Amino acid sequence: MGANNGKQYGSEGKGSSSISSDVSSSTDHTPTQAQKNVATSEDSDLSMRTLSTPSPALICPPNLPGFQNGRGSSTSSSSITGETVAMVHAPPPTRLAHPLIRLASRPQKEQASIERLPDHAMVQIFSFLPTNQLCRCARVCRRWYNLAWDPRLWRTIRLTGETINVDRALKVLTRRLCQDTPNVCLMLETVSVGGCRRLTDRGLYTIAQCCPELRRLEASGCYNISNEAVFDVVSLCPNLEHLDVSGCSKVTCISLTREASIKLSPLHGKQISIRYLDMTDCFVLEDEGLHTIAAHCTQLTHLYLRRCVRLTDEGLRYLMIYCTSIKELSVSDCRFVSDFGLREIAKLESRLRYLSIAHCGRVTDVGIRYVAKYCSKLRYLNARGCEGITDHGVEYLAKNCAKLKSLDIGKCPLVSDTGLECLALNCFNLKRLSLKSCESITGQGLQIVAANCFDLQMLNVQDCEVSVEALRFVKRHCKRCVIEHTNPAFF
Repeated sequence: MGANNGKQYGSEGKGSSSISSDVSSSTDHTPTQAQKNVATSEDSDLSMRTLSTPSPALICPPNLPGFQNGRGSSTSSSSITGETVAMVHAPPPTRLAHPLIRLASRPQKEQASIERLPDHAMVQIFSFLPTNQLCRCARVCRRWYNLAWDPRLWRTIRLTGETINVDRALKVLTRRLCQDTPNVCLMLETVSVGGCRRLTDRGLYTIAQCCPELRRLEASGCYNISNEAVFDVVSLCPNLEHLDVSGCSKVTCISLTREASIKLSPLHGKQISIRYLDMTDCFVLEDEGLHTIAAHCTQLTHLYLRRCVRLTDEGLRYLMIYCTSIKELSVSDCRFVSDFGLREIAKLESRLRYLSIAHCGRVTDVGIRYVAKYCSKLRYLNARGCEGITDHGVEYLAKNCAKLKSLDIGKCPLVSDTGLECLALNCFNLKRLSLKSCESITGQGLQIVAANCFDLQMLNVQDCEVSVEALRFVKRHCKRCVIEHTNPAFF
């Protein structure tokens, strides 16, 4: 627009000078007084028109409505005359200094445009977009289409939403990604469809057929998928390391298909390379299913079996036979797990760093002693709701697991200040401590903890009979500690 205006203004200026030269050459007579008055009135009239009806081209940026291709629309044709007049009769300097007028005089090359960014910069920007937004960008123009489908952007597919037709979306996406490498998506490593309740076995079969390099699959809450689809994925994706099927109530086992057990045995010896497995809320998982999982997934390091209510100590025995590298294990709310199960878990020895046995009501000090004796490098223990744990169990734990950083013994009514004192004098690196609903805890025990565990960052004493003075003592000694409490007098 600036170039067009400049051309227009230049032509007006040239016309004005030619008119004045013709007038001077045609006559040498001095203008009469009447002619001066007429010229003066015309000048003042033009100046008034310039000030009262400024040109839209000087006020509105070229990208505003009413301007197309740098020219005014038909509705502003009367303003073009004012624009010409504005150039012949320049307004006072104060008027030209208006910021809106200066904006129109800037060269167009100074205006930033995303189209000027190089391809590598655009790809870097697209890499921060989720899958659905990336697909929208592919519909803007041909250049964006080609950039949005750059294979480097498709290492991850992340779909969310309960109403999305995930099966169809996965089919369309994999078909497009397979254009350069027929029938396979070699770049795709992660598929996250957690919470997509319309996902069925058909969608997982699409992934299994087209994504041989898949390393991570997150399908939590997809309760329509079954064992057969999971078997297809783990059989056809030999590099799969991370599998989350939490909340998939139909999944009862993780294993290879019968065909894969025969064909792929030379490739990975009937073993599955999964290291991270989350089967939380897989209610129908039983000991026999866990036995099959352990026999095929011997490389497991992280296993979460929360609320798998049918599991017993026998299932844990199978697990410890095959999976000896487990670092994190959760059997929370598995009500049939007892001290015998903890004796099996203790066979992991120093490899175990994280253990959750919350609400395993059959666990007592005996099981805690097994774990404390052999798992000396334990960092995290959640024993909330294990009402059979007493001060003796806490004392044995504190003396043998000195590097403990997080401990939850909430709702253990038999734990008192005596147990806290042993904990404070041995576990100096403690950062998180939960004592929620521990009826025998008092302010004296908290003060001992605060005086020795300076790095404490979280303390939960909800529903405990603790005085305000004790809470203030904790706050003074543990500056960074966040205290969760139910005492309205402390704030």
